[in-house]
Amino acid sequence: MTENEPPEIAAMAADISDFFQSAHPFDLAVWLNQLPVAQASGHLADIPLPRRAKVFAHLARDRQVDLAQALTPNDFAEMVAQMDADDRADLFNLLPRAAQHQLIHDLKQEDCENIRSLSAYPEGSAGAIMTTDYAVLEAGMTAAQAIDALRCMGPGRETIYRSYVLDGDRRLIGSVRLHELILADEATPISNFMDKALKTVTPTTDREDVAKMIAQYDLFAVPVIEADGRVVGIVTHDDATDAMQAEMTEDFQKISTVLPFTQSLRQAGIRVLYSKRIVWLALLIFGNLFSGAGIAYFEDMILAYVSLVFFLPLLIDSSGNAGSQSATLMVRALATGDVELKDWRDLILRELIVAAALGATMALVVFPVGALRGGPEIALTVGLTMFVVVIIGSLVGMSLPFLLSRLRLDPATASGPLVTTISDGMGVLIYFSIASVVLGL
Repeated sequence: MTENEPPEIAAMAADISDFFQSAHPFDLAVWLNQLPVAQASGHLADIPLPRRAKVFAHLARDRQVDLAQALTPNDFAEMVAQMDADDRADLFNLLPRAAQHQLIHDLKQEDCENIRSLSAYPEGSAGAIMTTDYAVLEAGMTAAQAIDALRCMGPGRETIYRSYVLDGDRRLIGSVRLHELILADEATPISNFMDKALKTVTPTTDREDVAKMIAQYDLFAVPVIEADGRVVGIVTHDDATDAMQAEMTEDFQKISTVLPFTQSLRQAGIRVLYSKRIVWLALLIFGNLFSGAGIAYFEDMILAYVSLVFFLPLLIDSSGNAGSQSATLMVRALATGDVELKDWRDLILRELIVAAALGATMALVVFPVGALRGGPEIALTVGLTMFVVVIIGSLVGMSLPFLLSRLRLDPATASGPLVTTISDGMGVLIYFSIASVVLGL
């Protein structure tokens, strides 16, 4: 504390210093995300370099880009060199072209080649989320030699809890868990207890499939191998968790007919939110026009039986709700692998039975209301319509995800507003068609 510095300022500075030293990198990143860029860059510079790289990796993507431009090229390159290989490649893909060239110029050749190789894989693939910082052992090592090797390479590896045994051509032979090395006799060759039955993926495997494999088999990491068997990296469970969270966020956005965006909702700007939402909203206008056209076609009937209008929102909403339920259940089942395209025939029959039961129950509920509002003919019309539209809406909601999957499109799009719009149009036509028959018009 300086001679003229107030005690409360000194105490605050001490608290901030303690926070920098003791807080988890994620908590520091959350705090820095909320500060102005200039202030955040100043605080970031006060964090020791290895810890600074971990904090930077947890920052929001747009904040990473802003801070990359706020830092000096040398400071930025120095920090990037300390980041994990996969985080470094992700950051590189976010940077503007000029910043990418500058970073490549400032980094060591080895780091540049690593960034180029990882950033070349398509977005959403195993190659895009894998890391090359994994522990490698030789098959001829003893347990003692393997532990000594891990002591030397450990600080530069993302994980040493599972090490991979490779031959001279970097082909995968097996893997060894750290606790097996510690418990084994020092002179025992690692080939005696290494795991040879390994689950692997290729660099082009979808990241969602990788995450599913890690979750299903309770893996700490999964090796990524080329067609010739060479290991090019591993996907760790934490990266798989991040990938699964990103996939779930994207699915939720598509379910709401919002075009996917990578920014957090807090950080997304007005222009981004507008552009991602307007496309489907505009397209669905044309779908809703069919409902309006149906109402216009039966205008004379509506004038003769005004009470029909009272039940219109109830019926078409019920159809849309039933369809949304079926679509949501089916989209999730397809996403988790619980059902496949070959199951469609069995599921459509079961859905028909369930929808008929739901429709009959809802028809019984609405029938007395129809009788009180418009008499027995209106009650019969409303009851029959409710029965039919619930069945139709449910079948549409269940079938549309299968159809999109068959067309190699994302089934998540077939939920929410899209199913509701289709069900609404069909519901209007069904309602007034049944009314024409029952009322003799």
